[in-house]
Amino acid sequence: MSVEIRDNQFVELSNGMRLHYASAGERGKPLILFLHGFPEFWYAWNAQLAEFGQDYFVVAPDLRGFNLSDMPVDVAAYKPRHIMEDLRLLVAHFGYEKFVLVAHDWGGAIAWNIAIALPQLLHKLIIVNSPHPYLFARALTGTAKQQQASEYMNWLRAEGSEQALEKDDYALMDGFFQGMGQHAATWYTTEVRQKYHQCWARGLRGGVNYYRASPLHPPTAAHAGASKLEMQAKDFYVSVPTRVIWGEADVALPPTLLEGLDEVVGDLQVERVAGCNHWIIHEQPETVNRLLRKFLSE
Repeated sequence: MSVEIRDNQFVELSNGMRLHYASAGERGKPLILFLHGFPEFWYAWNAQLAEFGQDYFVVAPDLRGFNLSDMPVDVAAYKPRHIMEDLRLLVAHFGYEKFVLVAHDWGGAIAWNIAIALPQLLHKLIIVNSPHPYLFARALTGTAKQQQASEYMNWLRAEGSEQALEKDDYALMDGFFQGMGQHAATWYTTEVRQKYHQCWARGLRGGVNYYRASPLHPPTAAHAGASKLEMQAKDFYVSVPTRVIWGEADVALPPTLLEGLDEVVGDLQVERVAGCNHWIIHEQPETVNRLLRKFLSE
């Protein structure tokens, strides 16, 4: 069955934020909200919108700071609580009280926070290659290997990184998909590359500000990063039924970040996918869709 993806929709939220979103399926059916990461936009979930729009109402917003959504200038505007409020208001706009949340990368960081702080909103949480904040902070503080793998975060936090990312027709941005020790991204076709370049041309500062606003980064001489945080596992407990899909070849977020996850998530299943890297939703969309179907049917 062919599903229409509606990709030119906007909503003015009561907090003053204007978000762009794509959707598929009929409003009134169960809602699934899909959250993208950096350096992406709603299109990251194109294959999932086409699949799950058949029997759900599926929505993939551009998070604030990305693509066609508003891009606040202030770094503090990218703290998780503001992005969480955007999403709470977006869901209320559609008339829903609860929904399933599927998220990747930075979208996953926001999703973990929603599950921790606002569990009453969620039927289920499905995470794709995005670490739980408590475990990530612990790894950034005490694991040299993770500090090294995450050093790119400090580079992105530095002033002027967005200008560097724009150079040579977004060569470094393309490298997020093609480089970092990964195999050549066959999914990153000329057509897809053009879509991403159009997105990035609308501005990169908002996306980079997610890194600047977060204390979860490797410590440096100038910034203590995650090491300054006094975090207790009990304060980051997730009671929502949670399912995790993890591409095991992820260079920046290795599967070691899954260690201890069962200590901070009560109802947990983890599916590891060998040979897939951070961009598993692009590399193996059929596998991701199959696992999502499995999780949703439980």
